[in-house]
Amino acid sequence: MIRVTDAMLPRVRTYLNAHAEFTMFPLANLDQHGLDGDHPRSPRIWVNAAGTDVLCVSREGMVMPFLPSGKTGPAVKILQTLGPLVGMIGPAAHVRALQSACGLDAAPTTMNEDEPQFILPLDDLIIPDGIGTLIPLIDAPEAVIRDWMADYERHALHTPEDKIAAQVDASYGARIATGSHMALMDGDTCLAKTGFNAALPDIVQIGGVYTPPALRGRGHARRAVALHLEQARASGVHRATLFSASDMAARAYRSIGFRQIGDWTLMLFASPQVVHA
Repeated sequence: MIRVTDAMLPRVRTYLNAHAEFTMFPLANLDQHGLDGDHPRSPRIWVNAAGTDVLCVSREGMVMPFLPSGKTGPAVKILQTLGPLVGMIGPAAHVRALQSACGLDAAPTTMNEDEPQFILPLDDLIIPDGIGTLIPLIDAPEAVIRDWMADYERHALHTPEDKIAAQVDASYGARIATGSHMALMDGDTCLAKTGFNAALPDIVQIGGVYTPPALRGRGHARRAVALHLEQARASGVHRATLFSASDMAARAYRSIGFRQIGDWTLMLFASPQVVHA
């Protein structure tokens, strides 16, 4: 694999855009932080000679593989030259093959999940009936949203307890600054929240969906997601993708038009890891 330069980037970006449902995180990081930048999420990118396999690694060490050929050897050689890795994210078959090739199957993790991935052409979006109006996260009660985010970090992402407060501070600030997340409100009562973890002109990736335990099973989350996607469709977005953490969530997403296209892996190492191949 060869390192992608600025001169090569337009061609590589075109290829990634053609497979955006699987490469949204590299593309979003490129848009937000630029190639080979100093930001922790700024990507470094390698591509094979055929232009079909792409390895993206953020400055902080998050590995984002798109390896449709199934060949992991060239990517492993690149990863051996880099510093410690903090995790891997991408299509499950690509991540799991690369994890094994790197000798990291037994590496301790705080997050290590394979989840079904869904896609929805927004022309097929179904808006469910229900209560609540969608508002920007900045207009929702901050204390409530922060509590929800802490609970999400604790139970969905398995973030260590001593790191939750700092993670909530960073995530809340980023979501307010970008306007990426929304809250479903019934008067003064928060019902659910939703957001876009990555957004491109044609496609958005939904994340951070949450309903407090006492309000679950009433359709609030699916309504929040659908209303947010309705806004995205009005702005010109054509597709949405997401990953489901439970069968209940998967049923909710199918009810508004999503269909499964594969599986997705998010793996966060408990401590930075080096390749053992």
